Amino acid sequence: MTVLPRITAAQRRARLVRCHLLAPSARRQTAEAVAQALIGLHATDPATVFLAAAARMHQPTAAAIERSLYDTPAGLPALERIRCMRRTMFVVPAPLAPAIRSATVHDTHRHRTETLRHLRQTLGWDERRYQAVEQTALDALTARGRATAAQLATDVPALREQIITFPGKPYESRQRVSASVLGVLATEGRIRRSRPAGTWTSAQFRWAPARPLPRVPAAAAKTALARHYLKAFGPITVDDLKWWTGWNLTDTRKALAATGAQAVELDEGTGYLLHEDLDTLPDAPEPAAALLPGLDPTPMGWRHRDFYLNPGHTKALFDRNGNIGPTIWWNGRIIGAWAQHTDGHINHHLLTDPGHDARTAITAATARLTAFLGTTRVTPCYRTPLERHLATQSRVLEAVPKFREVERRQS
Repeated sequence: MTVLPRITAAQRRARLVRCHLLAPSARRQTAEAVAQALIGLHATDPATVFLAAAARMHQPTAAAIERSLYDTPAGLPALERIRCMRRTMFVVPAPLAPAIRSATVHDTHRHRTETLRHLRQTLGWDERRYQAVEQTALDALTARGRATAAQLATDVPALREQIITFPGKPYESRQRVSASVLGVLATEGRIRRSRPAGTWTSAQFRWAPARPLPRVPAAAAKTALARHYLKAFGPITVDDLKWWTGWNLTDTRKALAATGAQAVELDEGTGYLLHEDLDTLPDAPEPAAALLPGLDPTPMGWRHRDFYLNPGHTKALFDRNGNIGPTIWWNGRIIGAWAQHTDGHINHHLLTDPGHDARTAITAATARLTAFLGTTRVTPCYRTPLERHLATQSRVLEAVPKFREVERRQS
């Protein structure tokens, strides 16, 4: 019987602190270097990109991050905003974008077919009508260079027609056809999100024609993405890789096997790590405090989270759909949450007592985040119970019992 190398939860946290740039010594100079280390930054909430990068940069400014996204000297962005893993919007390093897209964006024809079916049922559109509106929208976008959905709807009246999405669901809503038509074009890589119409926290993006990404064979792309994931998040389980990528189990196992990763023993069972990383596992993390935003790629990076998150804290930190809110980290473990009050100050709440050194480090991290935000106010697009509670408080909270009493009343 082969005995697998054993990797403890403490070793995993130590590697997390280093690989996810949570320690001051591990920080990077640019946002693209941060994205390279983490493969990508969640971009469903525009503020997450900036806050996740800033937490890991030596001297972060919103202007520097914007340059990486929109204004590189070569005229092409250093970071690409694409819909990829689990149909989620990410900002990824431009050199990795072709492989990531080929590995994760599959069956775009089904997305188009489903959209057309819905428009046929709700508006009576046939395929000819759909294609005509789509082409007119593309022509209008090309003529403008960049445009918001509202601007394109001015040019193309059909985009202003309205449909009901998710009928009968709690999140049912009425929206313009422009969201569906532009969504298909973005999924197919024919248009891309450009600079927002407002500040860096704005969710109203301009659209622009997309530069064609080179096609990478799907099998090679999946192997490459699996290897990048192992490098950044390993050791990982098969479930972790399957959940993070959105692949089926067969593709997950094939890609993992193709990396040649070493099987190891974890608390969760069998895990995998790249051979070159097996002998460089640190025994203890560098003391490190970090305030990470909602949907940050670190807490959203694994399916099995017990090695860095107390399961009893899940209800306070996640919403009902599994989206995590802003979190406080110490030595590779989530120990609390934070939120910005409307007057700008940062409230925080510790779910466990980490000791004097940690509290001192958290105070410094809070001051660093406050300086980065300046006069900007940030509200996560996905609100969690503890974040909502902290955002309404006029003073910093640290005592655990007070929130637990609020949580009991809410339930």
